[in-house]
Amino acid sequence: MTCRQLGGPCDLELSGATADEVIKAQDRHLREAVAAGDSAHEAAHEEMKARWRRPLRAMGWYRDTKKAFAEQPSR
Repeated sequence: MTCRQLGGPCDLELSGATADEVIKAQDRHLREAVAAGDSAHEAAHEEMKARWRRPLRAMGWYRDTKKAFAEQPSR
């Protein structure tokens, strides 16, 4: 899946064996991009941090992401 598919601003491909691994890769990518001064990723980074602070609200995003991951073609 790409950063954009997960709510970010770019098309960097993130990979993992499970949806959880891809989500963790996205979190890491957003943190690293913002730390490197990439302002385009700031909004997505803040959104990611807010998800972890409000887990009940984030469950909808999480379910949607897991579904989208399952629908990705195998590589």
